[in-house]
Amino acid sequence: MNFEIAISLIVIGILAGILSGFMGVGGGVVMIPLMMLLLGYDQHQAQGMSLAVLAVPVTFIAAYTYHKSGYPINWKFAVLIAVFFVVGGFLGSKLAVKIDQVILKKIFAVILLIAAIKLFFSK
Repeated sequence: MNFEIAISLIVIGILAGILSGFMGVGGGVVMIPLMMLLLGYDQHQAQGMSLAVLAVPVTFIAAYTYHKSGYPINWKFAVLIAVFFVVGGFLGSKLAVKIDQVILKKIFAVILLIAAIKLFFSK
């Protein structure tokens, strides 16, 4: 690993972590585009790497920070969602690896665009 790659990885990790803790986003919204831009990953590689990073339970610490700051988290709901997130992740990954990366990238972009427009125009 050369110095530029190490710096790119550190920047991706810091930005994804900050935005994850600050706004609840990180994996798909931050890491995937940055891995494609800074590391030259294709869509499939970036998505796989994002999932590998998210497998580490670091977000528990961020969620616990919110909980301790007076924003209660329903842990039973979170666990139930997490279990089915794993199931959905498995099914989604099976589908994604069968789709050409050009089409997958366009689907990804459209989803981000719809989310951005919806957020921008919501009250």
